[in-house]
Amino acid sequence: MPVTSFSVPEKYKYLNGFNNYHEYVSGRSSSTQSGLVADSMCPGPRPSKALLRTGAADNGLAKTTFHQIPNQLRWDPFDLDSSVDWVHSLNLIAGAGDPSLKSGIGIYVYAAGKSMEPKTAFYSADGDFLIVPQRGVLDIQTELGHLLVRPNEIAVIPRGIRYRVTLHEEQPVRGYILELYQGHFELPPLGAAGSQRPRQPERLPSCLWLPSKKTMAPTRVLDDHWQNHTPFDVVAWHGRYYPYKYDLGRFNTLGTVSYDHPDPSIYTVLSCPSHAHGLGTAVADFVIFPPRWLVAEDTFRPPWYHRNTMSEFMGLICGSYDAKSAGKGGFQPAGASLHNTMSGHGPDREAFEKASNADLKPTKIGEGSMAFMFESCLMVGVDGVGAEDVQEGAGEL
Repeated sequence: MPVTSFSVPEKYKYLNGFNNYHEYVSGRSSSTQSGLVADSMCPGPRPSKALLRTGAADNGLAKTTFHQIPNQLRWDPFDLDSSVDWVHSLNLIAGAGDPSLKSGIGIYVYAAGKSMEPKTAFYSADGDFLIVPQRGVLDIQTELGHLLVRPNEIAVIPRGIRYRVTLHEEQPVRGYILELYQGHFELPPLGAAGSQRPRQPERLPSCLWLPSKKTMAPTRVLDDHWQNHTPFDVVAWHGRYYPYKYDLGRFNTLGTVSYDHPDPSIYTVLSCPSHAHGLGTAVADFVIFPPRWLVAEDTFRPPWYHRNTMSEFMGLICGSYDAKSAGKGGFQPAGASLHNTMSGHGPDREAFEKASNADLKPTKIGEGSMAFMFESCLMVGVDGVGAEDVQEGAGEL
């Protein structure tokens, strides 16, 4: 199976299988295990209720004042900030719904320059975090183990799981996050793909990490709120509720071998269906545009001009996207765009002219590139702060 050639080698071992039931018990002595406290999420020497006090992070993660704008929006690459850690770099830029009602999504950008402090931890009670690194490597210590997450990988951390993010060799990091306020991600329906689904059903949950006595100290959760022990003292867990990651290089792309475009849903990696809005709609889809061959005859090969019932937030991990030029003011790595429900959109002028005059021979596109899309049937709005500034600098054609 193809895999991404990462510059930073893997350092952890993982359990495999998408949505598999896993169980793990440490090799500690039976006398130690007999003193464990039963906890619905993961047993340890102390119950999770031993948390003394917690508080909300001071970066506005739960804001829900979104402004729906019909215009095509585009953001320049987001700046790095070397002065903040991962948690305090989280910047909510778009979303829909309300986490207090467990409905909708939030879209964030993070850009950090330092690791979280050794005795700190973070969790989101609002929803699941789908993390898409664009630059730098995240070393994530969770209650259930470690994840090393590199650009061209994604990670999903379910709501309520406590974790701490350190930076590999303290190198700056930047990326995108889709927070799912309702439900959980799953593989999309197989459809015409049959048993040979595009995304390999391999989910990589984290292995158990056993804390040493040195780490069993009081830990700060979020701001200045302390619990009297580390949250990373879990010694056993079981079930299907755990963090996981996926190498996007494993995704097997599908496409036409005759003419016209197949539906772009063939590029969907993970999905959260919307049962309220009808079959085929989703609260959130995570879609990628990896390197692939185009062979369609008598066809304008870039994405067509269209309006649809889904809102599309796009980001670029590396390289260039075939439907958007990467020149000055164009679509660049670490940038983003938003096309809201029923807003007309499609390739920019440079991409249109190039494709209109191209020789329609088989062409490999996207070499060294990875674009993605957070797609939703909801009306996605931008955060109220700076909404007008974003609108003024936008436009496809």
